[in-house]
Amino acid sequence: MVDEDRVRSLLRNVTQNLRHLAQEVSAPEDRRSEPIWIAGVKYWLVTAIESCVDVAQHIDGSEKWRTPSDNGDAMRVLAENGVLDPALGERMRMAVGFRNVVVHEYTRVDDQIVLERLADPSDLEMFVRAVNSWLESVSD
Repeated sequence: MVDEDRVRSLLRNVTQNLRHLAQEVSAPEDRRSEPIWIAGVKYWLVTAIESCVDVAQHIDGSEKWRTPSDNGDAMRVLAENGVLDPALGERMRMAVGFRNVVVHEYTRVDDQIVLERLADPSDLEMFVRAVNSWLESVSD
């Protein structure tokens, strides 16, 4: 059984991180030039994506759906079971790959890609809406 409180708490974390990121979209150049700025943006992106992974893994396991082969595949499982639109599931799988690069191959991260993610976090927003909608549909 899905622990709705846990899932909603994780989704609130995503939303909170997106609020922080939204404030940084228009950060002035002098702020952006400080090394801690891009590190903070990366942190909020990583923890937002990680919360999405935790949601996916929890729902997949609780619903006893196919066991994902990895965290990206957990997004596919959500799509296979109608929680996410297939296209969003694929974009979220790619977001997990981005998270993996930032966390595990941090010396190879292209900061331009980080800035592109900062400018358009819509996949994360859509994930939150889709999961909330699914929770409402199964709790009726």
